[in-house]
Amino acid sequence: MSTSAVAGLVAGLVSAAVFGVAAVVQAAAVRDFDTQQPGLAGFVRRSVRDARTMLVVAAYLLGFVLHAVAIWLLPLYLAQALVAMSLPVTALASRRVESALSRRGWTAVALVTGGLVLLSLGAGEPGTIDVDGRFAAAVWGGVLVLGVATVTARRLSGPVLGLVAGLGYAGSAIATRGIALPVDVVVVVVALAVPSLSVLAFYLYSLGMERAAVPATSASLVVAQTFVPSAVGVAFLGDGVRDGWWPAVVAGLLLAMLGASVLGAEVRTDGPAPE
Repeated sequence: MSTSAVAGLVAGLVSAAVFGVAAVVQAAAVRDFDTQQPGLAGFVRRSVRDARTMLVVAAYLLGFVLHAVAIWLLPLYLAQALVAMSLPVTALASRRVESALSRRGWTAVALVTGGLVLLSLGAGEPGTIDVDGRFAAAVWGGVLVLGVATVTARRLSGPVLGLVAGLGYAGSAIATRGIALPVDVVVVVVALAVPSLSVLAFYLYSLGMERAAVPATSASLVVAQTFVPSAVGVAFLGDGVRDGWWPAVVAGLLLAMLGASVLGAEVRTDGPAPE
């Protein structure tokens, strides 16, 4: 394994740990918010006055930088699989804000984790990308779709909100892959989509954890943010799969989706666990 690949692996794993712990702090913060606060604008106003939420934002920025390193040095599906290892971290840390997972829930976490390991083992070489107007239009189309989703967010369940937020973070990862030298107008336009997608995804993810168990919402997010960029990377960005490893990659996909669907049933029906 090359030095750059090792650096990408380390960056991805550290970002997973950061994201996993930050998600639990985020859940604790948003559950103390005024649930009558209207929409995205109200959420932002409340967030900037909350120290814990700002701490979460700082942690996510650190995690994003590490994640970006993994995205640039590895195939997208491996970079996303590594970051998705935040799920078991979140599951462990979530006992600080709610009751512990059941045995069924931990089995689901194991399925997701095992599936992601299979996916990472099948990783080949990262492809190259031609950043043009069509690519920029596609990522900004994702911003528009996510913006529309925020209008109906209050009608969605926690796991569904996690899934939609995961699509936002998936779009952010794909856009990050398009940030490269030399910097021109198109690259700048693509770069501006990254914070736009991330803010909308953060809002939807926060709403999801307000109304459902942290691991359940996170599992939906992990599946979306892992497999959408993986598919895009292989289909359009030239990311490779190791010879003979396609069955393992497909098996990993099925295992992770099964585990996430089981974990999605572990919704929060009572209040957070007492301190």
